[in-house]
Amino acid sequence: MNIMIIGASKGLGRAFAVGLADAGDTVIGVSRRRPGALSLPAGVAQQWIEADLSRPLEAATRIAAEAPAQIDVLIHNLGIWEAAAFTPDYAFLNEADEALLDLINVNVGATLLLLKRLVPRLIASGQPRLILTGSTSGLRRSGRPEVAFGASKFALDGIADALREGFRGDGLAVTTLQLGYLNTDDDLSVPLVDAAARGEGQLVPVHDVVAVVRTLMRLSPASFVRELVMPALRDERY
Repeated sequence: MNIMIIGASKGLGRAFAVGLADAGDTVIGVSRRRPGALSLPAGVAQQWIEADLSRPLEAATRIAAEAPAQIDVLIHNLGIWEAAAFTPDYAFLNEADEALLDLINVNVGATLLLLKRLVPRLIASGQPRLILTGSTSGLRRSGRPEVAFGASKFALDGIADALREGFRGDGLAVTTLQLGYLNTDDDLSVPLVDAAARGEGQLVPVHDVVAVVRTLMRLSPASFVRELVMPALRDERY
């Protein structure tokens, strides 16, 4: 199985790279810079593509040139947010125009260009799966004030809906993960019980997200999960 992960160098993307593959699989990681050595399971091959998605057209062209002809699972884990997002200092009216446009360019523009190039490689697979990392900030009545980030994640839902209809006949399963606040400080090497304790129940360990995606990857061709909303248990917005 060829598993391609966009945004794989750190945090949740790194956890996907380390935790999803089994012996005989190949992990194709994409990030601006190649990270340090990853502790992959025995028998898992690794490929890395260095591409800066803040330059969407250049990055999409490079990724397409280096990606394998067939991708079985594509995890699109891409997203930047406003400099003061998720802090008391955030104020939409104080955001620089250029920063807002850059955010949309990366989160929406780069996503469209990448998927245009990589969806044909997916549908070359016998059971293609596309997993898009969204956010609870993109849901209606999310309780969050970050305008540009929320808009970009809301747009991701529209992209997912359109791809499902456009490639339903090709068997493409498209799942959107609507994730709440994550504990990305503790990687998979940290015991789950310890990672779950961080944040006093307000943060989702990356271990849990990896476990859910492993399940999605192993469903039969007859079914898929359209959308999965995964907030922390003590997140009072949900």
